[in-house]
Amino acid sequence: MTQRFVVTGTDTGIGKTVFSAGLAGALDGYYWKPVQSGLDGETDSDTVRRLSGLATERILPEHYRLVTPASPHLAAEIDGVTLDPNRMQPPVVSGPLVIEGAGGLMVPLTREVTYLSIFARWSAPLVLCARTTLGTINHTLLSIEAIRARHIRLVGVAFIGDENRDSEQTIVAMGRTRHLGRLPHLPDLTANTLRAAFAAHIDVGCFREHLA
Repeated sequence: MTQRFVVTGTDTGIGKTVFSAGLAGALDGYYWKPVQSGLDGETDSDTVRRLSGLATERILPEHYRLVTPASPHLAAEIDGVTLDPNRMQPPVVSGPLVIEGAGGLMVPLTREVTYLSIFARWSAPLVLCARTTLGTINHTLLSIEAIRARHIRLVGVAFIGDENRDSEQTIVAMGRTRHLGRLPHLPDLTANTLRAAFAAHIDVGCFREHLA
């Protein structure tokens, strides 16, 4: 049993930051993004702070903040920063901790280490966010295979976007995993609308089963 959840996606730009904000808020927990690449404008931590409804101190500081908006391994090289994955240990907090990765599972932190590698080391249950658009079956099933090859506990798949019933059902059946719900795109995205949508569409009880 654990009080940590890793949120990752099948690709970048899927909406896992919004999902992470909704999950952290629903669990009245904490949020942590280990590495932020790109500091112009609103960062992922800023977005979660705005949308989760959590107190500012519940949004924990990143371990690395990189200026260049690129994959962490490249951003670090351009910025002249040495990333040490061995130092990236999840913070100890007094409640559920939502940890957000960057991009997909195989995004490199260094030239030798991917996010998937440190997710396996942390041994925390993992939530896979997936699109509902064309191509999602292939990308999601490949991600599920990679997760299971590293013996990581998969909570299930959370879909983001417009309903695509056949793709969703196919992924859940062929991936032998749990459908955690589908978070629709919210044209008016605020803390209140996200909280309402999360309560209506996401199986939060599934997450509570994993809490100590």
